[in-house]
Amino acid sequence: MEWQPDEQGLQQVLQLLKDSQSPDTATQRAVQEKLEQLNQFPDFNNYLIFVLTSLKSEDEPTRSLSGLILKNNVKAHYQNFPPNVADFIKRECLNNIGDPSPLIRATIGILITTIASKGELQTWPELLPQLCNLLNSEDYNTCEGSFGALQKICEDSSELLDSDALNRPLNIMIPKFLQFFKHCSPKIRSHAIACVNQFIIGRAQALMDNIDTFIESLFALAGDEDSEVRKNVCRALVMLLEVRIDRLIPHMHSIIQYMLQRTQDPDENVALEACEFWLTLAEQPICKEALSGHLVQLIPILVNGMKYSEIDIILLKGDVEEDETIPDSEQDIKPRFHKSRTVTLQHEGGEGEEGEDIDEDEDDDDDTLSDWNLRKCSAAALDVLANVFREELLPHLLPLLKGLLFHPDWVIKESGILVLGAIAEGCMQGMVPYLPELIPHLIQCLCDKKALVRSIACWTLSRYAHWVVSQPPDAHLKPLMTELLKRILDGNKRVQEAACSAFATLEEEACTELVPYLSFILDTLVFAFGKYQHKNLLILYDAIGTLADSVGHHLNQPEYIQKLMPPLIAKWNELKDEDKDLFPLLECLSSVATALQSGFLPYCEPVYQRCVTLVQKTLAQAMVGLTMLNYVNDSLCARVCVCVSQMYSQQPDQYEAPDKDFMIVALDLLSGLAEGLGGHVDTLVARSNIMTLLFQCMQDTMPEVRQSSFALLGDLTKACFPHVKPCIAEFMPILGTNLNPEFISVCNNATWAIGEICMQMGVEMQPYIAMVLNQLVEIINRPNTPKTLLENTGFAGWPAAYFPLLWSFRCTSLRNIRDNEEKDSAFRGICMMIGVNPGGVVQDFIFFCDAVASWVNPKDDLREMFYKILHGFKEQVGEENWQQFSEQFPPLLKERLAACYGV
Repeated sequence: MEWQPDEQGLQQVLQLLKDSQSPDTATQRAVQEKLEQLNQFPDFNNYLIFVLTSLKSEDEPTRSLSGLILKNNVKAHYQNFPPNVADFIKRECLNNIGDPSPLIRATIGILITTIASKGELQTWPELLPQLCNLLNSEDYNTCEGSFGALQKICEDSSELLDSDALNRPLNIMIPKFLQFFKHCSPKIRSHAIACVNQFIIGRAQALMDNIDTFIESLFALAGDEDSEVRKNVCRALVMLLEVRIDRLIPHMHSIIQYMLQRTQDPDENVALEACEFWLTLAEQPICKEALSGHLVQLIPILVNGMKYSEIDIILLKGDVEEDETIPDSEQDIKPRFHKSRTVTLQHEGGEGEEGEDIDEDEDDDDDTLSDWNLRKCSAAALDVLANVFREELLPHLLPLLKGLLFHPDWVIKESGILVLGAIAEGCMQGMVPYLPELIPHLIQCLCDKKALVRSIACWTLSRYAHWVVSQPPDAHLKPLMTELLKRILDGNKRVQEAACSAFATLEEEACTELVPYLSFILDTLVFAFGKYQHKNLLILYDAIGTLADSVGHHLNQPEYIQKLMPPLIAKWNELKDEDKDLFPLLECLSSVATALQSGFLPYCEPVYQRCVTLVQKTLAQAMVGLTMLNYVNDSLCARVCVCVSQMYSQQPDQYEAPDKDFMIVALDLLSGLAEGLGGHVDTLVARSNIMTLLFQCMQDTMPEVRQSSFALLGDLTKACFPHVKPCIAEFMPILGTNLNPEFISVCNNATWAIGEICMQMGVEMQPYIAMVLNQLVEIINRPNTPKTLLENTGFAGWPAAYFPLLWSFRCTSLRNIRDNEEKDSAFRGICMMIGVNPGGVVQDFIFFCDAVASWVNPKDDLREMFYKILHGFKEQVGEENWQQFSEQFPPLLKERLAACYGV
């Protein structure tokens, strides 16, 4: 007998649904408690499905809300539903999928999908056949409701639908969907395309078997009057460009013409989907050939799409010029994620490694419009096309640019400045002749009366910072720096943010060129501390940290320290240990400590102790409210940490995992202290349990924690090895297990730490070599190993017996590194090992000669080492053999060795 609700119970549920729509917090809390009580009764879910599907006398929002509460129950507790309750819900869903109300149909579709996602596609065999049969219904509501549910299932379960687990239902579903591309209802047509679109990227076999029919059907819908249909057609063509370009190439001219039209579609959602086409095409080898003839049409369309829309300006408060006194709301502040410390070496040119993130956010200025929109997509498309066509783009662009940049309408002028920024990377060479005139104009735009113009000018100027710095300082660097510093103190928060970010980029490019202006720069940045609201304060930390990284030890002057440190330490003391604003502040202090070196000594002890506490606290926290701090006994602390870790791993639902970012930033600041203070850190390490904590961190399950741990281990090895040495027997096996290139940054730092330990241990390293040798050789021989990782394998101070194995490689990898302390350290290790085993290098001595010649200005004692080794080798082999040997040298190498070392 079919389940029927009890009238009193039904009224209770209805009252609960009404109360849940109240804005009152106390009422909401009471509703939540009541829901938890009712969930103890299995047939509560029957009441919810009854209200959704059968109680037509109730208003639609209440019925839909009942369905959404049921959906949440399905997500949380479906495995506990009695079979008769689950069956009743499934029957009611399928029987009412054609409800007259679009809202109720959509809610039932969401509920069906949620049940299906709980593994029910396999155990609800009638679902897909029944929904597909209902598509044939002459009742529009039934057909649309079934298609809506199928679209959601296709979105959520595309891989499962294309698997043997369900006997490949797509073989029936794809041809069925394609039939509905010609349906008289635009809503049904749109559903049909959206369903098929879910299977393009995964290259579902059933779709590949019908690919030509699919493409022909899309072409037939190209001129559809419905904007949702046009949007889905554009989306399909963009994805096909990525996975089946072979089928599109014969029609490419027509497709490009179509996309040119659609990128100007009056419906911005359609225009945005079409604009994605240019981004995807730019990644294809055929891009240049396919697009060359269309640039004259495409470039003006993209440029036009880069203007702010009226709604953009309203959302961005474009008419508000001064808002610096208005506090930020918390939703304005993006969550911040700390990037763990990776030990790298400075290369000539300073370029980022392939596969590494060079810029975290190379976006234009309107971050507040976090949604991807036509302006952003058009700018991104122009950027990537500039990288494809380079200077060939400029004849189509320069005539437009002049009109845009000097236009009286600020919205058009602003878009012109964005265009100039978007092409900076790809068209730099072609733009160089115009920059002496354009850069002063952009600097003038920093004083524009419209805040949105000032902010985009900051961003665009940052894109040309490299060129600015390459010119005489008085020409552009000094005027730009002066105006950017004024904008850092702008009355508009958006301009402050853009100026701070732009100045950080300028700092990275200018480096020590900024040293003469440090006092002026610091005055501005410190003044901003008292001026900025919450969000921009976090960006200010980045600017200060970047300044410290860029000017290094030049910051270690009493005058500068007195300006910079008091506000930083005041913020440091103000923030609680659990405040996430500590992340950027710790990152900033890490850079400052490294730059100030001994100048940081007066501040180091409280900073060091707090970092150790943050690490210890994070290790000891496994659930909310559990705080195990200040363990005096190191071994007890370690045992507690292990115990807590096991509690969490065994019962993750009952314990909240600690936020390990606190630990990671603390480890990185400890690294900065060790690097900056050197031997001065010795007493701090001696009075703490950091080695015990480091032992735990090195074994953490999170790669980022291990990455930062190994960086700290390497820095402590260099700064105070006597404290590290007693732990080597425990540390080396852990380092060996982390030489896994799949976790590239972890492996990189572990390799570097091994090298630093080897340098300190010398021949005492012998017992531990077997733990790491095979892994290091494997890294070297592995194809596509990143350059930074290969270099770090060259820093290990290997015992003599293993020396020939890596000799030539080490010299080759080190020759490309700019003169710096790490390179100095590595070459001293090489020279030391040659002294121990000179015979081991005879076969490949040419690599050493080449590496020595890469030095521009080695320290006097290192130059003397090179001199002795080169002349010693020459005397050992004799004049005649040396002449024969040196004949192999390239002319440049021969000249350099003769000039610098007299050989």
